[in-house]
Amino acid sequence: QVQLVESGGGLVQPGDSLRLSCAASGSTGSIYTMAWFRQAPGKEREFVATINWNSGSAYYEDSVKGRFTIYRDNAKNTVYLQMNSLKTEDAAVYYCAASRGSYYKYDYWGQGTQVTVSS
Repeated sequence: QVQLVESGGGLVQPGDSLRLSCAASGSTGSIYTMAWFRQAPGKEREFVATINWNSGSAYYEDSVKGRFTIYRDNAKNTVYLQMNSLKTEDAAVYYCAASRGSYYKYDYWGQGTQVTVSS
């Protein structure tokens, strides 16, 4: 089992930056990829970014490319999402997820952290 705890959400203005953190514990040796998803009110959860735990290769949803960066600190078992140039449409609950062997199916989920972007 892997436990994931997100932090770093908050209220920011459009154009601001925010960094989310997701600390993993438990059987972290089984992690293959970690990702961020988000869910806005009334919308389905959507993929934001993913990173291979070993190689560091990262992939992004088109709307966040060039603004968001996912990176990890293996020593701290933590993945981060640096979000720059935030837009109102980025507002959502952001979830961290971990996969044991896929970029597409995630086995463990965090509780979510709220990001609000408003002027």
